[in-house]
Amino acid sequence: MIDRRDLLKTGLAAGGAMALAGALPNAVAQTNSIIKPKRLSEGDTIMIVAPAGVEYNKFRLQLSIESLEALGLKVKVAENTLNRFGYFPAEDEVRAAEINQAFSDPDVDAIIALKGGWGAARTLPYLDFDLIKANPKALIGYSDITALLNSIYHKTGLVTFHGPTAGSAWSSYSAENFRDILMNGNAQHMVNPQEKGDYLTVRSNRIQTIVPGSAEGRLVGGNLSVLTAIQGTPYFPDIKDNILMIEEIGENIYRVDRMLTQLALGGHLDECAGIVFGGMTDVDSDGGYGDFTLMDILDQHCSRAGKPAFIGAMFGHIPEKRTMAVGVSTRVDANNGSVTMLESAVH
Repeated sequence: MIDRRDLLKTGLAAGGAMALAGALPNAVAQTNSIIKPKRLSEGDTIMIVAPAGVEYNKFRLQLSIESLEALGLKVKVAENTLNRFGYFPAEDEVRAAEINQAFSDPDVDAIIALKGGWGAARTLPYLDFDLIKANPKALIGYSDITALLNSIYHKTGLVTFHGPTAGSAWSSYSAENFRDILMNGNAQHMVNPQEKGDYLTVRSNRIQTIVPGSAEGRLVGGNLSVLTAIQGTPYFPDIKDNILMIEEIGENIYRVDRMLTQLALGGHLDECAGIVFGGMTDVDSDGGYGDFTLMDILDQHCSRAGKPAFIGAMFGHIPEKRTMAVGVSTRVDANNGSVTMLESAVH
């Protein structure tokens, strides 16, 4: 077992080097060759790390382990996963060092975040991107983990996965999707299930076209607030000619407007190839007379950019979520609401 102080020293050492690299402007496009992690098999080991919010409930960790074991995987847990440092499990350097350790551990085949929350971006200066590039493994998570997924892809070319965290509920839909992409290595053609249930028409998982058309590019993005929080830093992904995916939870519409405006002012909505919105869960206005609806705001920004865009893809803060491969060549069709992987995400 690695001592917490040793982890801290490791994180600080890596952080010193990475801080120098981090001082460079983020003016260059993605130049790293695409690296795909190996395909997972039953019996492989996945490591749970805690790069973001503190976990107060030990039972959540138990459920997480049981879920991953039900997928046929062996589970290791990072040492500080249930520790507490304010609203984080440990200091920034320690959390980063555990991520570095997970990538360097030859007995670990993949890495998954326990949960999101806030704090993953604070680990970025202390990640050893050269080590990560030399030891490519699948990294899975969503929400706040957006910061890790995109920075690691941007800095190393390693494909990462915007999918369930270990602590997610893991519906059969999410589990089978995870298996298909990471364990079977399939390049999915993603369309929403069209089940009417008790109704006369399909009401769940509907897509809405914002700007018609289709586009191709590598998939980048994730949670809107986390993505815009790293905009203008050396860890922000290259969006030019790529497909931008966006999801959000619990934000007022004016805040979503503000964040999309920030992306627009940075030129990113104009330079992307297309935009796909996933779950925009509990995004609402204050209910004042004359308030914009969410679709008003999305239409305003996407129509100005003139790039194919639709909302309703099944990723993000929703119960039945897909695993989306950051860095994989992808085609989106806003007319029928499909997302098609043009290659496998694993080798």
